[in-house]
Amino acid sequence: MSTLKALIREICPNAVFQEQEKENAPLQVGLQAGELARLIQPLHDHDSMRFDYLEDLIGMDFGEKPGVIYRLYSTRHKHSLVIECQAESREKPELPTLSHLWAIANFYEREVFDFFGIRFIGHPDMRRLFLRSDHVGFPLRKDYDPSSNPLRLEAENLPDDTSVFVEHDGKTEKEDHAVFDKDEYVVNIGPQHPATHGVLHFQVSLQGEMVKKVDVHCGYIHRGIEKMCESMTYPQTLAMTDRLDYLSAHQNRHALCACIEEALGLEVPRRAQYIRVLMDELSRIQSHLLFYATFCMDLGALTPFFYGFRDREKILDIFEATTGGRLIQNYNVIGGVARDLHPDFIKKTREFVEYLPTVLDEYHQVFTNNVIFRQRSQGIGLLSKEQALSFGVTGPTARASGLACDLRKHKPYSIYEEVLFKEVLRYEGDCLDRYLVRMEEISQSLSIIEQLLDKIPQGDHCAKTKPVIKLPEGRFFKSVETARGEFGVFIESRGEKYPWRLKFRPPCLPLVSVIETLAKGNKIADLIAIGASLDYVVPDIDR
Repeated sequence: MSTLKALIREICPNAVFQEQEKENAPLQVGLQAGELARLIQPLHDHDSMRFDYLEDLIGMDFGEKPGVIYRLYSTRHKHSLVIECQAESREKPELPTLSHLWAIANFYEREVFDFFGIRFIGHPDMRRLFLRSDHVGFPLRKDYDPSSNPLRLEAENLPDDTSVFVEHDGKTEKEDHAVFDKDEYVVNIGPQHPATHGVLHFQVSLQGEMVKKVDVHCGYIHRGIEKMCESMTYPQTLAMTDRLDYLSAHQNRHALCACIEEALGLEVPRRAQYIRVLMDELSRIQSHLLFYATFCMDLGALTPFFYGFRDREKILDIFEATTGGRLIQNYNVIGGVARDLHPDFIKKTREFVEYLPTVLDEYHQVFTNNVIFRQRSQGIGLLSKEQALSFGVTGPTARASGLACDLRKHKPYSIYEEVLFKEVLRYEGDCLDRYLVRMEEISQSLSIIEQLLDKIPQGDHCAKTKPVIKLPEGRFFKSVETARGEFGVFIESRGEKYPWRLKFRPPCLPLVSVIETLAKGNKIADLIAIGASLDYVVPDIDR
């Protein structure tokens, strides 16, 4: 850490380092925009730093100025760096782009531009990512006036051009570039198309049957969850997480609760930790079963669709008995879980753990070994390990490209250090491997559940908390491994009962950002297989 600090100081003498209260806390540094431009290339390329993973890019209204907090991680050296960089002023909100170094910065910076109005100099596509192009103002700024945007019921005309901001002689100039050439043949897939798995819209440029370009349009269901959280107390914000990636509702809420608990220094009872992990792994299985069902159906196999839903229902029955919910769980709370396990939980879960392996062989006989499936998935949508890192892709999709990134192994939380399981890795990075990783992870989750069922300790299921929860001033971050990858929670606290800023790091936005890279040069039918193999959930993108 001292070596890293010295290197940064050498390049940026005016860098301001924050004191670290916790022993393993990441190094935090404040930079001016010009210093960031000088430092960012060495951070990415220098052998002694090699920050190859842009974990998150967090837009922030600091009060006087807007700016960005960058979270970087080095997979080689296993160290983290947090950079705060504020724009020159509210009137001139400009920062240098990182999109030439980390591919995911393309979407992350567009999101920050959309909600904070910060223009990234050199970014190739400064369009709004979620909101309409005619939206007035920037909603996550503290001075935003919602009344400036009356309800519009007419359809939006998609812009034909995108803007690029470049700097010449100290002045910022705007250049317009066409999204598609006039002679390109462009077809629309979605937002009302079953194969986009939700209201997602692809504009696809074709040369015959071959994909030349995919332009992704998000924002059709944007609900402003991060904005709403700024006016909610911390217990009230918990309900929002279930409605992001609803197939990882337990895991999402686990992340937010853990972030708040770490900020408070609150110790969670052992029984509650066991229950949380059991629920997380059951969630992972039911999510992967739904993936199996929909992936098969997207490729034309109807029978496996019913298999997957049949067995997923058994987990939802277990959930419902304890939590009262099947999709929206409302179970994890600050300090533990809302209620203890149903008396039949252990019995029903053990029956399921014994049952599922008996039918997984049939899953593979019906679909995995089918020659049509192999032809449509093997060698299709190739994603290299380096590309996965650059695009910020995590979870099963990244592990199918050989990237070891399971947070339960590499940054263990709760009681994951106490259980034995294998991180499933494959190395081809195609649709087939992304499918096989998820199928193998089902078996690993069953093993974790089996290890825990006989060891659930007695005791309280929730710690006592104050009626009004206020976090100490500071910044807090916690991430967990969901069924689709790393889900992170960032909280900026000003010591109030409401967060100043609450940002969710979604696993699904990187998955969507990589679609064009995977689909380019493949047939349009392969685009459907590629999208299905990524297993994204649209509300997790549209936060």
